[in-house]
Amino acid sequence: MSSPYSGGCDHVKVTASAEPIDNHECHCNVCKSVTGQHTTHVAFFNHDDLKAEGGEMKRQPFNADNPDGPLELCTCADCGAALMLDDKQKRIRVAVPNVMGYDDAAFPDATYHAFWDESKGYAKPDDGRPVYEGLRPEFTWPQPAA
Repeated sequence: MSSPYSGGCDHVKVTASAEPIDNHECHCNVCKSVTGQHTTHVAFFNHDDLKAEGGEMKRQPFNADNPDGPLELCTCADCGAALMLDDKQKRIRVAVPNVMGYDDAAFPDATYHAFWDESKGYAKPDDGRPVYEGLRPEFTWPQPAA
């Protein structure tokens, strides 16, 4: 299957079979810590719409301050490349295009800014996209995959 949303590494290929259900510029402290980026372009997919094939993956908590939280960072067992975030509740899988081997330009532009607050110590984004303290208000978490 050909998909504009495919990433991964030489050992594990990650491919989306549908469009993202959410696409935002993340300002959360966890993304900052994990990626080292000021903001991070993040795309949520329904859980079964993002698949990994090939080699083995290792899993570790995405949020070191909440190791029992729902998201796990999946990395290649061979080379350590970041591959995707996987939701233990099977609602979503997450791609970070510029970190996980994707062609970032193939992804639609982020439609809003998420998890911004005044305590971040920098100006509120003013690029015309909405800015929220969390996910966009109309976002609904999908039902868990079977």
